[in-house]
Amino acid sequence: MKYAAFLCTAALVSVLGACAPASEHAREVAAGQENRLTVGTVQREIRQGMSGAEVAAALGSPNIVTSDERRRETWVYDRISTERVYSASAGGVNALFLAGVGAQAGAARTSQRTLTVIIRFDENARVRDFSYRSSSF
Repeated sequence: MKYAAFLCTAALVSVLGACAPASEHAREVAAGQENRLTVGTVQREIRQGMSGAEVAAALGSPNIVTSDERRRETWVYDRISTERVYSASAGGVNALFLAGVGAQAGAARTSQRTLTVIIRFDENARVRDFSYRSSSF
């Protein structure tokens, strides 16, 4: 009898444990992105006169490096982020007792963000100026 009660309790705990909302999962995924490039990082970290090594330490490696006729480098950071959140419900506990008979409902949201950062260096390989553009849709 104790074994049957244990099995029922374990089944209930596993069913309820699987009912975490999508928003909680999205927060957990976002928490793993501490090193992502953001407008705030650019505004906070990048200053005129910085060396390329300091810029690379703050932002990581650029996507594109070009140079002009005066051999001045331009670094381009181009990032695109897609986030898709989906939440579904398939009857919950009712499905356990009614052999899968229950209502289904779901919702999805997809969003994209872009960030382009352009950093121009002078003849001494120091940041001359920088600009950025951010969009979300």
